[in-house]
Amino acid sequence: MTASPTQGHKATIVVVDDDALITLNMVDQLSDLGYMALEAFSGREALAILEARSDVDVLVTDFSMPGMSGVELAEAALALYPRLNVLLTTGYAELPEGIACTLPRLEKPFREDELRAKIEELLGAVPS
Repeated sequence: MTASPTQGHKATIVVVDDDALITLNMVDQLSDLGYMALEAFSGREALAILEARSDVDVLVTDFSMPGMSGVELAEAALALYPRLNVLLTTGYAELPEGIACTLPRLEKPFREDELRAKIEELLGAVPS
């Protein structure tokens, strides 16, 4: 679950956000960067992808989603794959009180180069 792109494998990334425009835009950006990007529009849909595939390297999830927050999704995903890289995207400068979260974060709005740098950091690749 944690192959490095430097080992001849471009990472597989699941992107989940309940806003379809954000999800599809991020999938397009990651695909343009050479990653295999898969879209999900809910936490449940993302978990179904993770349960069906063993080649996912990174989960990029929005914090605020109906039904299952990004933190709840991350906890469920990490229960399946403890070494999975998870990136939380959020429009909040600070997460709401009572949310304990040590996941790497990327604040919205972000640019493609910021997304690339964060993904490369998670994968242990040297940014180009």
